[in-house]
Amino acid sequence: MQDGLKLFIEYGILGFLAFLSITVFSLGIERWLHYKDINLSHFDNKYDIEIDVTKNLTIISTIAANSVYIGLLGTVLGIMLTFASLGETGLVDSKTIMQSLSYTLIATAGGLLVAIPAIVIYNSLARKAEIILAKWDKMYGAN
Repeated sequence: MQDGLKLFIEYGILGFLAFLSITVFSLGIERWLHYKDINLSHFDNKYDIEIDVTKNLTIISTIAANSVYIGLLGTVLGIMLTFASLGETGLVDSKTIMQSLSYTLIATAGGLLVAIPAIVIYNSLARKAEIILAKWDKMYGAN
């Protein structure tokens, strides 16, 4: 059971965080390129342009908000695994405990490494969307 949990932490949690990171960067690049090429004259009303410029921003924001918790889940599971193996063996070796606990913190670090850039990407894209909407308002008048 412990080997399965260890593999879940190593490949499941960290792999999922890697997937989320790739997703954020892919969506961020797609949105940034879209914003660069947007033509305000193609939109008849503000609702259409709002829908267009905010597409996928919710996904980026959700990943930014939750990746820390996913990393924390990996850390908690790793700590549980450490205590379970300590209870099973009955050995209290501080070196082994410290190595095992430091290893579990990799999941938290992974969550932070996904969340911080995702927040920066989201905030940059949200600001760019606000600018595009303000330009549309200036061009066609606010609705």
